[in-house]
Amino acid sequence: MSRTLSARSRTAARPWRLTAVAGASLLGLLTGCSDSGGDGGTDAQASVGRLELMAPADPGGGWDSTARALAASIEEAELADSTQVTNVGGAGGTVGLAELANERSEEFLMVMGLVMLGAIETNQSQATLEDSTPIARLTAEDEIVVVPADSPYQDIQDLVDDMKANGRSVSIAGGSAGGTDHILAGLIAQAGDVPIENLNYVAYSGGGESLAALLGSQVSAGISGVSEYATQIEAGELRALAVSGAERVEGIDAPTLTEAGLDVELSNWRGVVGPPDLSDEARQNLIDLVDEAVQSDAWQERLELNDWEDTYLSGDEFDAFLEEEQQRVRGVLQDIGLVE
Repeated sequence: MSRTLSARSRTAARPWRLTAVAGASLLGLLTGCSDSGGDGGTDAQASVGRLELMAPADPGGGWDSTARALAASIEEAELADSTQVTNVGGAGGTVGLAELANERSEEFLMVMGLVMLGAIETNQSQATLEDSTPIARLTAEDEIVVVPADSPYQDIQDLVDDMKANGRSVSIAGGSAGGTDHILAGLIAQAGDVPIENLNYVAYSGGGESLAALLGSQVSAGISGVSEYATQIEAGELRALAVSGAERVEGIDAPTLTEAGLDVELSNWRGVVGPPDLSDEARQNLIDLVDEAVQSDAWQERLELNDWEDTYLSGDEFDAFLEEEQQRVRGVLQDIGLVE
């Protein structure tokens, strides 16, 4: 059975795709100044005073780089007097989500995404998205499967064959348990007729940790967003086996999983939510702020820099999208045996 996860269109009723994000090597560029110094042609003044953004993960991964990119863009577009990014890692973002549940500031955003939906299910988290106020979906990005440069695996089928033959001695690094990377690993195993009990997925809370494990040959393979491994692939330190989207990724010498004979298509999305129990006015203020930010030159430059796909969706449409995604994530996790 084909399982397609998607977030490409801008309406609430859409196919399903999954995407992941940029690594620590980009953080200097993400927080650097925009060449244009402009605000994308808008006349907006600062909408808030001091805006805090939480990345519910350790530094160096997708949520962290998204938070820093958005914060820098908001400042450069002069939509806030100042911004601050904090990191609260653990349990696929659900530790940060639990902290958000007690947040009372109306000038606060938390980055989240598909990974968190899976983590809520697999961790049986007490904190859920009911403890937040949905604001907007921002981006999407394809996933990639990589191996160390000296790996014996030359293509994705080599990896799948070894998973069949040697079971849990083959390890795959990725982000939090139940997140996008874990789901993709499970779908690859499922499509390759690998018993799910043979899947040895090693979860890391930050992109930097999983990358270090790969470069140190502590794991057999790794899964993350294309941009997170792009630098190491270009340097010849990692070899790309396959990408998860419907089309090949420019600059990456790897087929799609479908081209390689595995009936899987997957992409990951990221968005932002606010604290719970916001007034209608406070919610609309945050929506307006993010609406302005994503139209700015500063944000558009960062989309291009990171090869992030613009899948912006805000307000009530994002609310509807989240409800739909929660049901679909739960179904996929049940299909591959990660939740009952």
